[in-house]
Amino acid sequence: MKMVMPSWFDLMGLSPDAPEDENGIKKAAENIKAVIDHEVKNGIPANRIILGGFSQGGALSLYTALTCSHQLAGIVALSCWLPLHRTFPQAASSGVNKDIAILQCHGEMDPMIPVRFGALTAEKLKGVVNPSRIQFRTYPRMMHNSCPQEMMAVKDFIEKLLPRI
Repeated sequence: MKMVMPSWFDLMGLSPDAPEDENGIKKAAENIKAVIDHEVKNGIPANRIILGGFSQGGALSLYTALTCSHQLAGIVALSCWLPLHRTFPQAASSGVNKDIAILQCHGEMDPMIPVRFGALTAEKLKGVVNPSRIQFRTYPRMMHNSCPQEMMAVKDFIEKLLPRI
């Protein structure tokens, strides 16, 4: 939005119908996919990789995992949305992550990314992945930040998906 700051891609607006930086989103996703490829080549099984992030990082995690050619363990998507949502479900990488586990959390008082956008994302995701694998949790009085209950949900999600080996 014409402000200079570190980011994964340019934000042209924060509403479901705002124009999106398609090239920037895809480039950022390719950068994350290169990291995943590197980890897999170094012996980390793809099914033990969880992508996650907050706000724009959570948005990028959703987009990257859903368009990734590796079968990943899960996605942690905090206070975010699905970028390029109009391209789904077609953009999903041949359904390789159709059964991916998703933990999506959002503050009910978020003024930056309203909880309604999170709810719309959760509904959209039900047409992209197995709906039974999606958890959408909201937290009363939480704004565009985190809370101990949310972090405990993230911890439990990770421990369930990635048991110690």
